[in-house]
Amino acid sequence: MNIGDVMFQFFVFIVFAAVIFAAVTGFKYAKNRKAQLDRIEKKLNSLPEDHD
Repeated sequence: MNIGDVMFQFFVFIVFAAVIFAAVTGFKYAKNRKAQLDRIEKKLNSLPEDHD
């Protein structure tokens, strides 16, 4: 195996790991965002309504 093959395999591995990392991070962000919005909605619903 020459150095070019090693560099190519390393590059492909890094790209593959980056895609997986981005997907996991995205799912975690979406989950946390939904939980945060649910908490805000719960707080807003618990406020008394003072309409004229």
